Amino acid sequence: MERWKELQLQQLSLTTEPETAYQMSLRFANNIGFKFFAFSTTCPTKTENFHTVRFNNYPKDWNTEYEKKRFGFIDPVVAHCNQSRLPILWSEELFCNVPWIWESLEQQGLQHGWSQAVHDEQSGFCSILSLARSHCPVSAWELYEYFGFALFIGHHLHNLVIRTLPKEPVKLSATHLSPREIDVLKLAAAGKTAYESARILNLSARTINFHVQEAIRKLGVNNKVSAGIAAVKAGYLNSDTVR
Repeated sequence: MERWKELQLQQLSLTTEPETAYQMSLRFANNIGFKFFAFSTTCPTKTENFHTVRFNNYPKDWNTEYEKKRFGFIDPVVAHCNQSRLPILWSEELFCNVPWIWESLEQQGLQHGWSQAVHDEQSGFCSILSLARSHCPVSAWELYEYFGFALFIGHHLHNLVIRTLPKEPVKLSATHLSPREIDVLKLAAAGKTAYESARILNLSARTINFHVQEAIRKLGVNNKVSAGIAAVKAGYLNSDTVR
């Protein structure tokens, strides 16, 4: 490892404030060729379905559009990271079911990027780290070289943020899943992909992902697997009928 990288990561490991740690992580991201760096952690709260701690230096217009149009519920990067610990490269193909998000990314200079999830088995929370830039696609070599750095930074930021959140997720007392949300969870529990579920239910993959995200939100969990487990415990998946 180059000396400057080692020194910056050592300094980062000593930080105890999330905001300070984010700024140091952003400088590291800039130094390895990425203009944009984002980190977020989402958890249930007593007063609302989710509370998200979010740090990024994305363009203000992008953040406004993302929140206003609720892209988070249909963002394939978020869907992937909620279900997997593997990194994912951004591409036009990845956003084929939501091309308007890809067009917005291109317009804002965010089209070349990749994301990595941190799943916390103890707290059940999930964090997402993303690196992006406006020029030059991210190569497989870069992903391999920087994967370890991203994991280190992601886990450190995650641990700092978790300290500021409730110790345990708050379970929603009254959860009412729609018939379609139950259907997609049943199919997911049977190992079906969004594409396969879409064909079975005669819906689009985008609609399937929307129902999955809604079920995740209502059940107060952070990924599809946890939603399936919660739905079973709540008695929603006892029937073999798919509507």
